[in-house]
Amino acid sequence: MLLKKYCDQLQTSLSLSLTEVSAKGWDLRAHTTASNLVGVLFFIKSSTSSLFNSLSDIAASDFPDKAERFELSYNLLSTKYGSRLLLKLTVGEGDVVPSITTLFPGANWMEREAWDLLGVFFNGHPDLRRILTDYGFEGHPLRKDFPLTGYLEARYDVARARIVYEPVELAQEYRDFSFKSPWKT
Repeated sequence: MLLKKYCDQLQTSLSLSLTEVSAKGWDLRAHTTASNLVGVLFFIKSSTSSLFNSLSDIAASDFPDKAERFELSYNLLSTKYGSRLLLKLTVGEGDVVPSITTLFPGANWMEREAWDLLGVFFNGHPDLRRILTDYGFEGHPLRKDFPLTGYLEARYDVARARIVYEPVELAQEYRDFSFKSPWKT
């Protein structure tokens, strides 16, 4: 009952910033936009009625058929009240999301991961560079339109005594299967 009351209070307080708020069990779900993200997170972190002071995770998903193809989910925990908040927002390719590292320093590596693997750009991030892929890596491998073989192949060249990058080549040659079967007469 208290969570439902807080859900209504949150909807009233942030009516212009949240598009949807719902409660189920001890969990809250809310939707916002990239432009309202920092304000919403500042409110729910500092408001004495919520105190969602711990950022557990930032998850990013790719839906290439949608106009706003990337969905970001911020999973927050209120250590005082023992409840969770899942704050979601969607952005299109090339859109900018404000960094929340000033509010939650732990978001640093989570935002770097979303940038590295999906290409979601975080404005104001102190060190937005690759974290899981190689520095010379091209593209973002968790996008649904990323080729399964990748673009470049890294291998060690004995003659040069170093790692070289080459375009991916398929090792299998074209095979023609239009021959007569030996089992048919």
